[in-house]
Amino acid sequence: MVGTQHKLGWNKHDTSWMLSLFGTAVGAGILFLPINVGIGGFWSLVIMALLAGPMTFLAHRGLARFVLSSSRPESDFTDVVEEHFGVRAGRMISLLYFLSIFPILLIYGVGLTNTVDSFIVNQLGMASPPRFVLSGVLVFSMIAVMMAGEKVMLRAFEIIVYPLAAILAGLSLYLMPTWQMPSLELGMDAGTFAVSLWLAVPVMVFAFSHAAAISSFVHVQRRHYGDNAGVKSEQILKRTSVMLIVFVLFFVFSCVLSLTPAQLQEAKAQNVSVLSYLANIHDSPFIVALGPLIAFIAISSSFLGHFMGARESLNGMMHKQLSSVVPCDKKRDRMGIAFLFVAIWIAAIINPSILGMMEALSGPVIAMILFIMPMLAVYKVEALKQYRGKFSTYFVLITGALSVSALLFSLF
Repeated sequence: MVGTQHKLGWNKHDTSWMLSLFGTAVGAGILFLPINVGIGGFWSLVIMALLAGPMTFLAHRGLARFVLSSSRPESDFTDVVEEHFGVRAGRMISLLYFLSIFPILLIYGVGLTNTVDSFIVNQLGMASPPRFVLSGVLVFSMIAVMMAGEKVMLRAFEIIVYPLAAILAGLSLYLMPTWQMPSLELGMDAGTFAVSLWLAVPVMVFAFSHAAAISSFVHVQRRHYGDNAGVKSEQILKRTSVMLIVFVLFFVFSCVLSLTPAQLQEAKAQNVSVLSYLANIHDSPFIVALGPLIAFIAISSSFLGHFMGARESLNGMMHKQLSSVVPCDKKRDRMGIAFLFVAIWIAAIINPSILGMMEALSGPVIAMILFIMPMLAVYKVEALKQYRGKFSTYFVLITGALSVSALLFSLF
């Protein structure tokens, strides 16, 4: 028993995974989050802040439990959906899962190239390098980190995430002297307020989503902790959620409190990140310099987490479809990585403007897979029956339904 207790204590392995999940969640979208959430007014922000913690933790815990509910220890996400929902439905869900992560990877490939290119031109005052070379080097470097194995990947997350958290906290503190007393009036009728709250739900869901890395994360905990994987996964997810809420919400509140509602509307109309807007109104070279740096670090860490999910789900699908043609696992993995590299590289060279649309389409799928499917599985799968009728199950199901409906409403 003492051995088990010792094993269940917090250790370096757990910290590394907490940082990886934090890094996966915090993408470049964090620079637009204060504008998107703050625009509904102060009370909308407060209500969202109170919901963010439980929404993030309970949804990701539900997905982790779902992956752990398989009867076979080595199962990944594609195996689990097939086991619980049957072959045809399982393959359909697996394909949707891959298609929800894949566009985000393409977006990060483009975003990374644009951020570095803009930094070279504007901050370093140099000529813009050929786009196909720059994008190729950046995408190759990112994928090389993932190819180097789990230890290197976790180390890369540590190197990336500590500065990210430090810069977010530093910036939040730096803005404190410019805080203004927020308007405590609703500024709109109850109906409009309710709609603005409803439309803010998916913004919050994606600001904190690390769903792409959950299957790989659970897989490793199962290998590392055996029967204690469930307890340890929950412990790590809880701390990840706390870390996200503390750093990200402090940053959001700090930005929103240093801008008036009119300024937030203006930033939204200009379609610039909150740091670009703050730099323009404060005339601060410090904030100007930090904008591209945060974007670069945030995109890099999120790219790694999403690549992990895309690679695993692609491997799972290829194993089901191609194992008779390409029996070797390693060969299929290499084929999958080559496909992802070429696709991300081409997207980064072309720099298409349809990326926002693709992100909008992948949104409802992620919300369904993160919130709705694991909760439906609670009522379908025998291994999850102890969670039936629990408050957390209903809470995740309701917030998931709100999120999916809001996304579909804004799409159409």
